[in-house]
Amino acid sequence: MLQYYLIAGLVVLIILVIASNCIVYIPNEKLGIVEKKWSGRGSVQGGFIALNGEAGFQPAVLRGGFHLFFPFQYRVHRHDLVTIQQGTLAYVFARDGLPMAPSQNLACNKAANDFTDVRAFLDNGGQKGLQRKIMREGTYAINLAQFVVLTEDRVYALRLPGDGNINSKGEVVGSLAAVLEDLSSRGGFRPLVIREDKLAVVTTHEGRSLPEGTIVAPVVAGDHRDYQEPEAFIDHGGFKGRQLQVLVEGTYYLNARFATHEIVAKTIVPVGFVGVVVSYTGKEGNDITGESYRHGELVGDDEKGVQATPLLPGKYALNPYAKKVIEVPTTNFILKWQAGQVGSHELDRSLSEISLITKDAFEPDLPLSVVVNIDYKMAPLVIQRFGDIRRLVEQTLDPMVAAYFKNIGQGKTLIELLQERSDIQERAKEEMRRNFAGYNLTLNEVLIGTPRAKQGDTQIETILRQLRERQVSREQLETYKTKEAAAVQERILREAEARASQQTSITQSELAVKIAENNGSAAVQKAIKSAEEARQMAAGSADAKRKLAEAEAYQVAAIGQAQAKATEMNVAAYGGPELQFQQTVLMRFAEAIERGQVQLVPSIQVGGSGQGSGSAIDAFMAMAVKEMAARQLKQEQPAA
Repeated sequence: MLQYYLIAGLVVLIILVIASNCIVYIPNEKLGIVEKKWSGRGSVQGGFIALNGEAGFQPAVLRGGFHLFFPFQYRVHRHDLVTIQQGTLAYVFARDGLPMAPSQNLACNKAANDFTDVRAFLDNGGQKGLQRKIMREGTYAINLAQFVVLTEDRVYALRLPGDGNINSKGEVVGSLAAVLEDLSSRGGFRPLVIREDKLAVVTTHEGRSLPEGTIVAPVVAGDHRDYQEPEAFIDHGGFKGRQLQVLVEGTYYLNARFATHEIVAKTIVPVGFVGVVVSYTGKEGNDITGESYRHGELVGDDEKGVQATPLLPGKYALNPYAKKVIEVPTTNFILKWQAGQVGSHELDRSLSEISLITKDAFEPDLPLSVVVNIDYKMAPLVIQRFGDIRRLVEQTLDPMVAAYFKNIGQGKTLIELLQERSDIQERAKEEMRRNFAGYNLTLNEVLIGTPRAKQGDTQIETILRQLRERQVSREQLETYKTKEAAAVQERILREAEARASQQTSITQSELAVKIAENNGSAAVQKAIKSAEEARQMAAGSADAKRKLAEAEAYQVAAIGQAQAKATEMNVAAYGGPELQFQQTVLMRFAEAIERGQVQLVPSIQVGGSGQGSGSAIDAFMAMAVKEMAARQLKQEQPAA
């Protein structure tokens, strides 16, 4: 039984603890907003947040974990942390704080700029209402009893009894819903991204009022981070309204309730043009055209009016509500006084042929074209004087050119107008060039077309037909004369051809005689040349033979001398001419026996007593013995 009482007491105790809120657990992904139900200090007076321990919502929030409170004195409201997605913005609405001034559109955050510290926010003079400061990406622990945070995908707020902005379902209603819808329509939850060749014209909704007569707010002297810091903009004396300063390519985090924007294209001055700037804002300018120029005034670059310095070809980030750029062509452009035809610049769309009345009462239409250009330095003068180029063409050049050619037409007959077109064109170019120079224009060329009749007028065509017939007659007469001269020339040609035909035979015979003479001369010359060649060949041959005989004689003499020398040396070597002779005889004898194959000893030997019966060898041997005996005897004789 006691066990049941203990269990029952424990249950009752748990119920009392839960009911008394003395122990509170806050998950880490949430926060706790503390509401004090009673206090010895009483309730908050003149405010919404209890800063001094009074009963009411407390400024501090609880983070994750267990928290202990005095029983039955506090109530803790659990809520999600404020999460702002990447690439988005959030706006803060303060429920408590000082009231805004009547001139304010958003609450000031000059000192009270920390939304995570309610006490600091209120102590620093934070104002209730929608704040100027915006919140960027991240997760924040914000007291949602004091602040309502508006994000792109949801609204973070603690619903309070009797709150006209948050209904029982947690939905935003009333004036806060209107603010949310306005922010969404302006794209205020996303940063401003400006891409190539675009710019943003900014209109601020906070700041001083513009002076009377000013349509665009001047550039703020101080740095306000391109309208991303509203407090700096206001502190530096920024004016509310459309701003002269524009935003160029980039990403900007703007409070859409403080600064709205309009995306426009950059000003592009194409090649072949200059841009004359007409400024609607700036200080009062001083005329720089001089006293002699009475058609208006030009001003400096930062002054109001037509500015003297034009923009050269390029891209410019100009505020179109503050400055207007008028394009002026600087290349040659053609103005055509011809119905249905326009030049490339289309400045002559309203021009048509000039109606003339000639001296002989014809009424032709004269088509005309002029080539004009404008010095880029003179472009501001032209715009200041005429407003734009089309107005110059239609209100000045058209009547001036028409009057000039009407005067020309009145002094010429139709025939003269046709025949003297080139002279009229040259004179018109010189005279009209001076007139155009008076309007700061340069006339380069005047081109006059052929005058033509109006619709239904046949008189001009009749006289033109007569002129054509007259000209045809003149041409026929000239043709007949030419044919007559051609016939005479043809007769002369035939005679020349006949003479030329006979002349061919004569020329051929003369050529044959000449050829024969040339052939005879050639034969004579050939015979003379052949005789000369034979003579030269004979002389050459005789000379060659003589030279050969001399060479051979010289060779024989040389050989004989050499042989004599050799013989002499042989004789000396053999001991005398006799021995040499014998040796020679023996050598020749031996050679004869060898060639004739003669036997030295006869096969049959016949004896005899006569001298002639001996053999050759015997005779030779006898001669040799005799010679040797003689030489021996000679050696033995004493010298004389």
